[in-house]
Amino acid sequence: MRVAALVVVVALSVSAFSREVDRLRAALEARYHRARTLRAAFYERYTDGNGGAVSESGTVYFSRPGRMRWEYESPEDKLFIVDGTNVWFYVPADHTASRAKLKESSDWRTPLALLTGKADLSKLCRSIQFATTDADKVGQFPRESIPPGDSVLQCIPRDASSNDPALRVFFESDSDARLVRVLIREAGHVETEFRFGNWEENAEIPEAKFHFQPPPGVAIVDEESLAGEIR
Repeated sequence: MRVAALVVVVALSVSAFSREVDRLRAALEARYHRARTLRAAFYERYTDGNGGAVSESGTVYFSRPGRMRWEYESPEDKLFIVDGTNVWFYVPADHTASRAKLKESSDWRTPLALLTGKADLSKLCRSIQFATTDADKVGQFPRESIPPGDSVLQCIPRDASSNDPALRVFFESDSDARLVRVLIREAGHVETEFRFGNWEENAEIPEAKFHFQPPPGVAIVDEESLAGEIR
């Protein structure tokens, strides 16, 4: 009798847990799917798994459907634009702009597609659950920087393969379902982290922001591999 009661309690607990995960997922999706445009300050950190790390920051703009503009301001000026057809990457100091055709398979399966209305977490993720902060478990999320009231969902992408079994994506949202951090963890302790702040929804963003016009004298280089790059 006690065993049966315990099974019922565990089942109810798992069901409640699942409903809460679904509630948070739906709230996060609704927050960004109903916004026509978005603007935020961002901080980006890339760790190569061998002790090397690069940190950058700036302002990011999103517009439905499927357009982004990342204006990097520190430590140097850079520009990354997805205009719906092409992906552009421009570093003024290099006097060169890279261009690639946007590919569904390599770009819009990235977690940040959520912010442009191009993807749902339920389609992006094979499974979604609360992230653990237990350092002894695989897929743990760093506990020290989660403010009270924030929630963290762990996503195993549908396109994660046996070649990268460690691939995990973490979505941290605040009590208003605003995204405050995305952490992409890959094999070999490689991490890409995006932190967001000062969100503005439905801001008036000029259409020109999502188009790239090469300045005079800037060389254009076509790079097919650029389509999957954010950093």
